[in-house]
Amino acid sequence: MAVIYAVGVGPGDPELLTRKAERILRSADVICAPTGAAEAGSYALSIVEEFLDRERQEVLVQVFPMVKNQQGLDPFWEQAADQVASRIAKGKDVAFITIGDPFLYSTYLYIHRIFQAKYPEIRIEVVPGISSILAASAASGVPLGLGGEKIAILPAAYEDDELKRTLEEFDTVILMKVNRVFDRVYAVLKELGRERQGVFVRRVGSSEEEIHFDLEALVGQKLDYLSMLIVRKGGLQLS
Repeated sequence: MAVIYAVGVGPGDPELLTRKAERILRSADVICAPTGAAEAGSYALSIVEEFLDRERQEVLVQVFPMVKNQQGLDPFWEQAADQVASRIAKGKDVAFITIGDPFLYSTYLYIHRIFQAKYPEIRIEVVPGISSILAASAASGVPLGLGGEKIAILPAAYEDDELKRTLEEFDTVILMKVNRVFDRVYAVLKELGRERQGVFVRRVGSSEEEIHFDLEALVGQKLDYLSMLIVRKGGLQLS
């Protein structure tokens, strides 16, 4: 039987794809690319275009609404899973591409559970990708951890008290997709006297990459969805 490959394509730079990811993308019969809206392009697809053969391969763009509350969206995941399963039934290998890593806050995870429940006979192979967290750390020069230091990763859905506790308990805190809550997060950092202990990174690894250490200058700005904030206790260098 054909195989579903869940392929992490990294944060934005095509050169950060693994050799295995590139090999699978070149050989797969079908490339499934997620997008947040029908009229929007797929960021994951833009990363891997140079590896694809449009004459031989089918590129299937699938819409996955990017909303905070995922309840009620199962029909989207079911439809996407059925589309993939129909290709598998014809003996076609399918590569589902996703930004970063497939198993870390990935769009793919929503469809993965549908595959497991509805199509358990289909073999799935997960190809890890370089996370934007690792790429942002390298690009900004801010290390994530040393020795016994503790690291926390938070999605955008958190309350101020939870954020304060996490900042207190962990040496490094990564706040994912921070664009919509940045002003509130900055206010918390300032209250704790830690407004100079963070770095904001936007679209790391792409031609639009931006790195900001002056967090106050970002307050009130419209920020990119593909952004994160790394905060290190005691400063941005290793202690």
